[in-house]
Amino acid sequence: MISSISNQQMKDIIKLQKQLKYRRAASLFIAEGFKMLKEAAEKGCLVKIYISESVLEKKHESLEWLCKEFPYETVSDKVFQQLSDTVTTQGILGIVKQPSYNIADILEDRRHMWLLLDGIRDPGNLGTVMRTAEGAGMSAVIMGKGTVDLFNPKTVRSTMGAIFRMPFVYVDDIVEIITRIKDNGYCVYGTAMKGSIAYDRADYTKGAGIVIGNEANGIQDRVLECITASIHIPMEGKLESLNAAVAAAVVMYEAARQRHIKVL
Repeated sequence: MISSISNQQMKDIIKLQKQLKYRRAASLFIAEGFKMLKEAAEKGCLVKIYISESVLEKKHESLEWLCKEFPYETVSDKVFQQLSDTVTTQGILGIVKQPSYNIADILEDRRHMWLLLDGIRDPGNLGTVMRTAEGAGMSAVIMGKGTVDLFNPKTVRSTMGAIFRMPFVYVDDIVEIITRIKDNGYCVYGTAMKGSIAYDRADYTKGAGIVIGNEANGIQDRVLECITASIHIPMEGKLESLNAAVAAAVVMYEAARQRHIKVL
């Protein structure tokens, strides 16, 4: 049993939790909880498991299968608490390979519906967007420069497993991707107030790209210049804008409604 936070494996886990550069260099991240590890295992991404001593004693129904299929280490409760990024831990976490997708395959997806993020900075927003994109039947989430790391622990938790099911990709130039989508015959709409139409007046029936901008500054001017049209969500009261994840959800579900995608 590992009983010291100075153990090298424990140091590596903490670095994966806290350091973006380390996660990128290793192409790994940390996932916590039985549900997330089950998702990682089904995706073929789970590498190794770490279990607190008290959880090992309780013999959770999923524990026997996980321990049989994957290498694991037992960790003292005191040390595990220092590893966990959650206040109420389930006492199990895993080292997981980062899923990866090809932009060419993403752009050829049969649903032809893409969510493009132009500098989303809040980890919780990104996680919520991933979950909602899956629920609304989007092809993929395409993230431009300045978008927060998807493998940030808070983001991973917020995806509720969608990180293993929803295709995604980071791109150097979101304008180039928008241009490719338009060249393939699809409209690209971006949320902005100036010169825009109501979000439900846009036509998503043949497929489209939807651009959501930075929480504070919105969509960059250079991006707005290349989209098909700007869209806005009408609001009552004195509100100037909605939360980025909420705005994305509203537009994506309108697109799903128009396309008759069965969503719950």
